[in-house]
Amino acid sequence: MINTRKVLIAALLLPAAFAFAQQYGGMWIPTELNEKEMKQLGMKISAKQIFDTSKPSIKDAVVQFNGGCTAEIISPQGLLLTNHHCGYGQIQSHSSVQNDYLTDGFWAKNMTGELPNPGVTVDFIADIKEVTATVLAGTQNLDAKAAEAVINKNIETAKAGFKLEPWQKVVVRPMYYGNKYYAYVIETYKDVRLVGAPPSSIGKFGSDTDNWVWPRHTGDFAMFRIYADKNNKPAEYSKDNVPYKPKHFLPVSIKDKQENDFTFVFGFPGRTTEYLPAIAVEKVMNETDPAMISVREVALKTLDAKMRADAATRIKYASKYASIANYWKKWIGEVEGLKKSDAVGKKQRYEQSLINKNAQIKPTIDGLNRLYTEQAPYALNRAYYTEVVRNAETLTLANQYLSFMQNYEAGKIDSKTMTAFTDRLAGFYKNYSGELDAIVTAELLALYANKTPEKYLPANFSQYKDDKKNLAVIEEWSKNSIITGRKAFNGATVDADINKVFANPTELIKTLKNDPILKLAASMREAYLSSTDAKVSSLQAEIDVLQKKYMAQQMETDKDRQFFPDANSTLRVTYGQVKGSNPRDAVTYGYQTHVAGIMEKYVPGDYEFDVPKKLIDLYNARDYGIYKDKTGDVPVNFTATNHTTGGNSGSPALDANGNLIGLNFDRQWEGTMSDINFDPRFSRNIMVDTKYILFIIDKYADAKWLINEMKIVK
Repeated sequence: MINTRKVLIAALLLPAAFAFAQQYGGMWIPTELNEKEMKQLGMKISAKQIFDTSKPSIKDAVVQFNGGCTAEIISPQGLLLTNHHCGYGQIQSHSSVQNDYLTDGFWAKNMTGELPNPGVTVDFIADIKEVTATVLAGTQNLDAKAAEAVINKNIETAKAGFKLEPWQKVVVRPMYYGNKYYAYVIETYKDVRLVGAPPSSIGKFGSDTDNWVWPRHTGDFAMFRIYADKNNKPAEYSKDNVPYKPKHFLPVSIKDKQENDFTFVFGFPGRTTEYLPAIAVEKVMNETDPAMISVREVALKTLDAKMRADAATRIKYASKYASIANYWKKWIGEVEGLKKSDAVGKKQRYEQSLINKNAQIKPTIDGLNRLYTEQAPYALNRAYYTEVVRNAETLTLANQYLSFMQNYEAGKIDSKTMTAFTDRLAGFYKNYSGELDAIVTAELLALYANKTPEKYLPANFSQYKDDKKNLAVIEEWSKNSIITGRKAFNGATVDADINKVFANPTELIKTLKNDPILKLAASMREAYLSSTDAKVSSLQAEIDVLQKKYMAQQMETDKDRQFFPDANSTLRVTYGQVKGSNPRDAVTYGYQTHVAGIMEKYVPGDYEFDVPKKLIDLYNARDYGIYKDKTGDVPVNFTATNHTTGGNSGSPALDANGNLIGLNFDRQWEGTMSDINFDPRFSRNIMVDTKYILFIIDKYADAKWLINEMKIVK
């Protein structure tokens, strides 16, 4: 007979066990996986099946896409899946008024119709080896500068120890703040062709409003194909190249998902800082993040008002507005999440527990507290200054001209550099409105003047505390400025004929030196460099030395914790469970959204929430084929407790058996603090469901030939 009391106790204990699991998240080096916890959470395969150099494994299907995102191979003919936003530049480059692939989508009818993308690459990781002993040899008892010189020399020695094929290279990366080093053998393929992409109304559905937000209904995917030479080796683009034959490709699952299903994400996360001391997190939460948020808030408010009133401005500034809003929204979520998860208190308690076990940690923490406190006012000025000159585009331009002038007069500008500079400027002017940015610049100058202590500012900068007065001044200056495109030089303006303006650089520089906008930018830059830049850097160098020591002390002292290195754009595995969330009082999110939710958000003609007619027709006919789940609808997005960050865009989300179940593309706003403090209560990554991806390819795009390439797990 079953002992019901024991069963009840086990049932009560089970959630607690799983709540304890993942308390620190994890971005694990694939050769050092936390296999025990992965199995506890439900993984059915072994760590060897994820990463193995002796035979095909899942790592052979995962690539870094074009140096930033992640992608995965889903067919034996090199078919590649990544995010729509990762392939956006390539889709845009193939678009024209006649063939607007951003608006209408693109689907090759066969392989001959696939479009080449010069310069786009994918990187495979062929092997990973720890090389700590070699890299750190002879560095004991050296100061930081001397140690760095020895380390750089030792890295070259470590790299020379690898026997490489002609198409391979090796890079060595530090981990745990320089306490360990790993070598990565990389194979780069250079012929990557666009195969298919949904229209932006699917691939970017929700756009800025839904960015970082759950519930989400975005079909954020695009398809490419890797090509190789006849020997399956990397080659530059050629019509004679053939589809790449991978060692492994991912089967695509269309099984229904259940809450608590195991999932893992394999990719190239960009940057996290999970091991900072409490004082560092406190400064981010209370000072630097709020400063950067306040600057972008001013810029966004001004741009939004004009974009709503004028369609031409909306089109010109749409991408720029999205870029500014992206991290503005992320930082707001990060601050709220750090506060809600008591990140500072948690770290303070952890530090004290370490000190209780190892008294030598106290001087390290005391040193970090002192250094961060000393650095804080300089770091705050850096946050304000860099955000002001980035978001006041007129100042951005002025700084670019300043750099050009300095380099030209130093003899560092040749014809190639000049062309690159003028091309970059020409691209900037295409989406720049001097009249609109005069308002933004006036407001940001006032914010900077009011928020920053006088000792960090140029002389007499207090005259800029009133944004209305600033606007009158900036407007007057702009009318007579080459920089803003409102004054001609050599018979042309920079936004009309930039090459003519730069035809006589010597004379141009003489004129620019008298430009009041350039003088203002130069005075701000000089004040920042003389008061702040060197101080921030020198204190950071001291912090880095102590942070390395603190990291080593944590690993030596906390024997109960399994450590993983912070993300640094190298290949990692993170894992978790399919889960909804309860981010705040009386708010509960389910773990999955459906096509019906797209129709709930549908706003005809809206640039964020319009829906293509064919998708509406498929919805109305409930023509879902094999892609509907038990609800009778097609799942679109889902959330899980995987610990992800930027760079994980396009990463495969895999099930307990290593089948593809989704495509990572975002995080839930309430958990964006996971870059600093992962909290399983709030931290959720957002993925496109493979059912929706295949539904769009099959039913919407009529590209069944692509489905036929894949191995579908039903």
